Amino acid sequence: MVQFRIKRVYEPAAQDDGVRVLVDRLWPRGLTKERAAVDIWAKEAAPSTELRKRFHGGGESWEQFVTDYQAELQENPAVVELARQIANEPVVTLMFSVHNTEQNHAPLLQAALERALH
Repeated sequence: MVQFRIKRVYEPAAQDDGVRVLVDRLWPRGLTKERAAVDIWAKEAAPSTELRKRFHGGGESWEQFVTDYQAELQENPAVVELARQIANEPVVTLMFSVHNTEQNHAPLLQAALERALH
């Protein structure tokens, strides 16, 4: 069973991160590939460009973003593919770049991956 962790991609890589999965559609600003130490870039599992722009532009509430992203996740084959890739890993760290550590898409993606793995 996969143990998930979630952290900002700007935090230093840790030995206990396991497989490090970047779950943003865009590469984080100012971050080199070496420093990011990303094993998998799951950009297709991230919120769509349209949804990301609506939410980060202030045109959509957190509650509406959750509803819309969950709907995207249900129809997204990238979630199933990512679940397949990580299925045998003991630890997977989902990494995001946004400043808000409370209201971001990573926990929503984690829940979708947990469902796909069971």
